[in-house]
Amino acid sequence: FSFRKLWAFTGPGFLMSIAYLDPGNIESDLQSGAVAGFKLLWVLMLATIIGLLLQRLAARLGVVTGLHLAEVCNRQYQKVPRIILWLMVELAIIGSDMQEVIGSAIAINLLSVGKIPLWGGVLITIADTFVFLFLDKYGLRKLEAFFGFLITIMALTFGYEYITVKPDQEKLLKGLFIPYCQNCGTPQLEQAVGIVGAVIMPHNMYLHSALVKSRQVNRANKREVREANKYFFIESCIALFVSFIINIFVVTVFAEAFFEKTNADVSDVCVNASSPHSSLFPNNNQTLEVDIYKGGVVLGCYFGPAALYIWAIGILAAGQSSTMTGTYSGQFVMEGFLNLRWSRFARVLLTRSIAITPTLFVAIFQDVEHLTGMNDFLNVLMSLQLPFALIPVLTFTSLPSVMNDFANGLFWKIGGGVLILLICSINMYFVVAYVMSLNHMALYIGAAILSVIYLSFVAYLV
Repeated sequence: FSFRKLWAFTGPGFLMSIAYLDPGNIESDLQSGAVAGFKLLWVLMLATIIGLLLQRLAARLGVVTGLHLAEVCNRQYQKVPRIILWLMVELAIIGSDMQEVIGSAIAINLLSVGKIPLWGGVLITIADTFVFLFLDKYGLRKLEAFFGFLITIMALTFGYEYITVKPDQEKLLKGLFIPYCQNCGTPQLEQAVGIVGAVIMPHNMYLHSALVKSRQVNRANKREVREANKYFFIESCIALFVSFIINIFVVTVFAEAFFEKTNADVSDVCVNASSPHSSLFPNNNQTLEVDIYKGGVVLGCYFGPAALYIWAIGILAAGQSSTMTGTYSGQFVMEGFLNLRWSRFARVLLTRSIAITPTLFVAIFQDVEHLTGMNDFLNVLMSLQLPFALIPVLTFTSLPSVMNDFANGLFWKIGGGVLILLICSINMYFVVAYVMSLNHMALYIGAAILSVIYLSFVAYLV
């Protein structure tokens, strides 16, 4: 083992780990803490471990074949399924981009004490894309360092909230290592499913398989390939451990401070603190419901304005860091599936325009409730896209014709198949629960028809 070699391979895993820290994940974390306390920490840990194992497969595919997942799909699938697969992955990337825009807009609104409206924050996020394109010209290594800096900001800001709130360490350890959920009902179960949907991102498989190609590996030399696989896996373990700790900070802060709190409890504290946002919480005995925006507000009411601004800085870092991962994913997916060599500028302009348009309309004509409500819908959308990354990555890493001597053994084939079946079942439950909550017959019928088409395509991939 060589630390120098590990440093040379360090970068792709940290870029990949940003998807585990995007605004959709942060929202899932805080809701998990507020709804179930410390009881679902073991679900978060399990989802992160599953994510790590799946990322390992994606990285191995890129290292061994010299092709990323979209390129292998292009080579292995017929034209029609290939185009459907591409559209599904693009949908996931646009959904992720929308979450980044929503998170950044809310953070900018909080930091400006409401002076910059939500639609203004959405427009500002257009500019950040061009900043990243400018940085990209200085080389991938410098961009990786910049994203490392953003992850550090998230660790410091959410770590500050953790130290301020001082969660109960015994409950934390019990929640992490004992799989239980005493007195849990439907809201807690749905939250557990939501954690899995938010943590494991479909486009991340495509991204990671492409990022590992940035390191030179002699694929004719099995020892070098084996060594590259080893160091990329170690780096992924470190990167996802860091993201897991940051996620724990968020869950435990809201579990300690806001679990089983009512709107009236928070309203009283906000009024006493002279918070300009106290009208957000009606004076009733309903259980407190939080999102990214309300989360910052309640932290400000309970722990002072500094907690609110530091929270907003963390959310802004989460939103900004996930911008470029979406951009890279989109570029690799388009090039791999369609052999289209667009400039990065044109590629970003297209996806960012598609992502910003609906978000901007909601920000202008609706309130922050509807904007954060979009995050729940987008997490459902991500969940639906998961099979279109997981099935191909397990299929191709199991084929000797693709991976030669590095094809998955029986353990990985069976284990991977069970994992994918589990994740897809969980996500289908999540989607059904979401559709049922809409309470409209026409939507039920539409969802049923789409489900048949969707499951038919998943069965074809299997």
